[in-house]
Amino acid sequence: MNLPFELLLGWRYTRAGRATRRNGFISFISGVSMLGIALGVAALIIVLSVMNGFQKEVRDRMLGVVSHIEIFAPNGAALPDVERTLAQVKAHPKVLGAAPFIATQALLARGEDMKGVMVRGIEPTLEPSVSDVFAQAKLSVLTQLVPGEFGVVLGAELAHALGVTKGDKVTLVAPSGQVTPAGVIPRLKQMTVVGTFDSGHFEYDSALVLMHMADAARVFRLEGATGVRVKLTDLNLARAVAADLAASLTDRLLIRDWTRQNRTWFAAVQLEKRMMFIILTLIVAVAAFNLVSTLVMTVTDKRADIAILRTLGASPASIMGIFVVQGAMVGVIGTLAGLLLGLGVAFNIDVIVPALEQALGATFLPRDVYLISRMPSDPQQGDIVPIAVISLVLAFAATLYPSWRASRVNPAEALRYE
Repeated sequence: MNLPFELLLGWRYTRAGRATRRNGFISFISGVSMLGIALGVAALIIVLSVMNGFQKEVRDRMLGVVSHIEIFAPNGAALPDVERTLAQVKAHPKVLGAAPFIATQALLARGEDMKGVMVRGIEPTLEPSVSDVFAQAKLSVLTQLVPGEFGVVLGAELAHALGVTKGDKVTLVAPSGQVTPAGVIPRLKQMTVVGTFDSGHFEYDSALVLMHMADAARVFRLEGATGVRVKLTDLNLARAVAADLAASLTDRLLIRDWTRQNRTWFAAVQLEKRMMFIILTLIVAVAAFNLVSTLVMTVTDKRADIAILRTLGASPASIMGIFVVQGAMVGVIGTLAGLLLGLGVAFNIDVIVPALEQALGATFLPRDVYLISRMPSDPQQGDIVPIAVISLVLAFAATLYPSWRASRVNPAEALRYE
């Protein structure tokens, strides 16, 4: 008995053959198994795609403010030779832009309100080459940072917390005081708010202060830039490029890439994604193992057919192959249907979700609560292929025991009451 015959007979059993009540019920169970597998596969694809989308959105907003790579001197000291470091960094083929900066912490006061802030001294002309936020034309506020005028650009949340707008005065308190005969006196400097920015990331919008690097050097008594920010052509190459720069730079400097700066957050996202994959895979497993009951019922119903095939010379392996084909077809059809449904929703979620919101009169992601007001989706091949493979493997595994039982049917015993 050749394989095409096994395929033909397995497909006929999948459709339940003649229209009896028992066969109709078996066909219904097969359909339920297919539907369960399809819904499980689709749910896995949709959920993981949405999680990938959220991760990408948050990462992109974060990297709009944070550098792909930061190079800085130990202990917050000034770089020995900024121009040489910039030249060596820009010589790397994967580097898209580089800009010097000063980074330190301070207090920002407005009346009785005082906030701890991260101060970043920048070169306004070079900053857009390393920051996506300030590369936009509408955020040309950096041109308001003029050396000697001591202007600052505040994050939108920080400005809101202090109750300041453009043109207001704030007081910057440097961390190291000035030693006088009367004791240590805090160093204060009045600054003018020249604008605000909104990166979409609360951590930076609520604590980051930008000022001209020359003003920052004067306020914090530094000789020059404390580091260099680097933007790459591909952010996923950050670790490799950081290793190359560490080997090529003349001065002994510290190098940190974006994956190390936010290691805890990305580790938490990956753990959550892994757990969701495991949990949703159980849905596929339950649907796949419904095939066991389907095949057991089919074997019981087809005992006479099995006995006749055996008397005609069919081997136990051929009988087993027929029912493996039946279960495998249910798994393949269910998996393909799930892939089509899941990918269809994942690639069109930006249309489906607004339609649901309009139909239900609800907002799933309120703009004033969440950083992201639309449902993102990013289907990735690295997720979709394992989902399809696992679904097919589970469906195939579910067919083995009932198929083996079918191959063990005794022809004489099966035909006794026929």
